[in-house]
Amino acid sequence: VYLYYPQKLMRRTSSTIPFGYKLSEDEKTLEPVEQELESLDKIKELVSSDMMSLREGADWLSHMTGRSISHVGLKNIIDGRLGEKS
Repeated sequence: VYLYYPQKLMRRTSSTIPFGYKLSEDEKTLEPVEQELESLDKIKELVSSDMMSLREGADWLSHMTGRSISHVGLKNIIDGRLGEKS
């Protein structure tokens, strides 16, 4: 189970590409990036169990995946605030 979205192609709805996804060749849909999604799952467990801070988790994710993410962005993902439609 991934933190962010189900593992499937999704229609692009904004100019920002969510962490854990990449723009597909058609530039209209997003494809999951397994390494990023698996890393998010690991960090969620560590942050939720207070073994790692949000800042440390964001730094670790950025280092391991080569993709930047802030501690606030990580908190939003963990809290389930991203990907929701209003």
